[in-house]
Formats: sequence, structure tokens, C-alpha cells
Amino acid sequence: MNPIAVFAYSDDPLVHAGIVTMLRPRQEIHIVEPDAVDQAAVAIIAVDEVDQAALRTIRGVQRNGCPRVVVVSSLLDDAGVLGGVEAGVCGFIRRLDVSPERLVALVKAAADGEGSIPPDLLGRLLSQVSQLHAQVLAPQGFGLSGVSDREIGVLRLVAEGLDTNEIATRLCYSERTVKAIIHDVTTRLCLKNRSHAVAYAVRQGLI
Repeated sequence: MNPIAVFAYSDDPLVHAGIVTMLRPRQEIHIVEPDAVDQAAVAIIAVDEVDQAALRTIRGVQRNGCPRVVVVSSLLDDAGVLGGVEAGVCGFIRRLDVSPERLVALVKAAADGEGSIPPDLLGRLLSQVSQLHAQVLAPQGFGLSGVSDREIGVLRLVAEGLDTNEIATRLCYSERTVKAIIHDVTTRLCLKNRSHAVAYAVRQGLI
């Protein structure tokens, strides 16, 4: 098995050196230099807390070609985890809990597309997601996917090859309503066109 290419970053030189010292001897890991971020499969970002400055660093690493990010933070709370999740972070660990074995496990999980959150924060995060669905999304007819049942129905018929008039007839909508539904989906989810919307729905398991 080839070693996982890892980029490590901290604005504290001692913290950065500590992470590199933990990982460099591990055969499963290959540390890449700062000018090779795009070659890394996983980035480890060490911060004091997941604040706006940390989120900018995370997004900067992602823009430079490394989308999978693990955060090591001195302070890790609900707000930090939520902000990190929204920014695309796939693993979190408190600095006090870091060891070579746990860090390698996080890197491997991230490289495999899996997520890792401290158990005490995971329960609260799931509770907040449940509240979001119950209090905000469900009353408006949306699921956690951000797509309503009505929109899924239209996308399913688009995927079957029906045109706007045929969809309107099948669902007893006006053509204007069908066009508005498709426009709302593509705009809200930043999709390019009908085909892109169908592809999104298929990838998300909605149709």
C-alpha cells in the first residue's frame, strides 16, 4: 500500500514541528512540502480554535488542491465543529487527545472519505441537525438534502426524458410552475442546468 500524502500546517512553528515529528516516521504517511499541497491526499490543519481565520486557512488549502482536511484544535466546541463541517472538514480532534496512532487513524479515515468527530460533540451535532430538519426544513417541505418532494417528483420525470409540457400534464401543473420548480432547484443548489440537476439528484440518491 502506498503511503498517504499529507500536508501539515500550523501558524505555530512548534505545533507544526510536533505534528511532523509524529507522522514522519510512520510508513503509512508521506509528508509533502508547502509547495506541493495539491499532491496531498489529506491536510492536517492545527489551530487554537475553529474561528474565521481558521476557516479561511481551511478553504485556502482546499482551493490549492487538497479537499480533505483534518483539524487539530486546542478548543473544539459545537460552533467550531459546525463551521468546520460547513467548510468541508472531514475530521476533528482536540490537541490534548493527539497521539501518533490517533492522528494516523484520522488521516486514514479522511483518505477513505470517512468523517471523525469527538463522541461528545457528535451527539450534539446530530441533535442540531434533527432540530434543523424539524423546525426549519420539514415545515417548508424540504428534506435534509435541501430538495422538496415536489422538486424530486419533477426531477424524476426530467430523468425519464419528459419535456416541460409532458411533466406539466403528468403532474397537473402549469408549464410555468414546472419551469419555476426547475429554476429554483438549479439556482438554490448552484447547478448549471436540468441535466446537472438530474445528475445531482442521482448522486444524492434522491431518484
